[in-house]
Amino acid sequence: MSQQTTLPRAAKGVESQTERRPRRRRGGLMNLMYVPAIAMVAIFMLYPLVQGIGLAFTNWDGYSPTKAFVGLDNFARLFTDTTFQTALVNTLIYGIGCTVLQQVLGLGLAVALDGAGRSKAFARALIYLPVLVSPVVMSMMYYFLFQYDRGALNDILVSIGFDRIAWLSTGPGTVSIVVLINTLQFVGISMVIYLAGLQSIGQEINEAAEVDGARGLRLFRSITLPLLRPAIISSVIINLIGGLKLYDVIQVLTAGGPGYSSHSVSTLIARSYFGQQAAGYASAMGVALFVLIAVVSIFLVARMDRTGKDL
Repeated sequence: MSQQTTLPRAAKGVESQTERRPRRRRGGLMNLMYVPAIAMVAIFMLYPLVQGIGLAFTNWDGYSPTKAFVGLDNFARLFTDTTFQTALVNTLIYGIGCTVLQQVLGLGLAVALDGAGRSKAFARALIYLPVLVSPVVMSMMYYFLFQYDRGALNDILVSIGFDRIAWLSTGPGTVSIVVLINTLQFVGISMVIYLAGLQSIGQEINEAAEVDGARGLRLFRSITLPLLRPAIISSVIINLIGGLKLYDVIQVLTAGGPGYSSHSVSTLIARSYFGQQAAGYASAMGVALFVLIAVVSIFLVARMDRTGKDL
C-alpha cells in the first residue's frame, strides 16, 4: 500500500517540474523583450547624461577635438555669473508662475465643465486643443500677436485711438507674457487631470455631505478639495517640471531678449553652447538644471506618496 501511495506523489512531482520548466523558459523569453527598451534608454538617455556630467569638468568648446580638465571651475563660475543668476530666477518664475496659474484656471474650468452635455464636451475639447499644437507654432502665433509694428494687439489699440505698446521691450513684461502663453497652451492638461479627479468622487459622498448641511463653497472646500489632493499634486508635478525646463516659447518669442533678461536656464545653455562655444560651461549649467528638477521632482513625488497614504 505504501508503494501505491508514493508512486502517484512522485508522478505528480515529475509533472510539476515539467510544467515549471516551460514557464521558466517563457519567463526568460519575456524578459528578453525588455532588452531593446533598456538599450534605447542607455544609449539615448544614460550615456548622454554621463557624458554631459563629464564635460562639465572640462573647458571644451564644443568643436575642438581636445579638451582640458578644469575641475570645479565651471561650477564656481555659476555663483558669480549674473546672466546665469538672472536665467535661474526666470526659470523659477516660469516654473512656479505657470504652475500656480494652471492650477487655478484648470481647477476652475474642470468644476465649470464637469458633467455631461454636448456644449461642455465641445468646450473641453476646445480648451485642450492647444496642448496638441507644437509649442513652436503656438509661439509664432503669439509673436505676430505681440509685435510692435504689425502686431494684432497694437493694430486693435491704434484702431480705437490708443498708442502702440512695446509688449516685448522690457524683461519683466516679456517674462510675464511667456508665463501667460505657456499657461494658456497647457492649462488643458490640468483641466483633464482635475476632471478625472472630480469624476472619481462618488456621488454618495456629496449627497452625504449635503445631508449634513455642507453645500456650495463649503462643500467644495471641506469635501471636494481634500479628495482632489492626489490630482492636485499630480498636476503640480507635471506643470512645474514643464515650466522649469521651458525652452520653445522663449526661443521663438524673444530668443532670451531684450538682452539676457528673459532667458531661462535651458535657452541660456543653448546660447552658451552654440553661440559662445562654451560647451563645458553649458554642461555645468545643464547639470545644475538637472539637479534642480530632480530635487523638485523627488520632493513632490514623496509628498504625493505621503498624501496617498493619508487618504
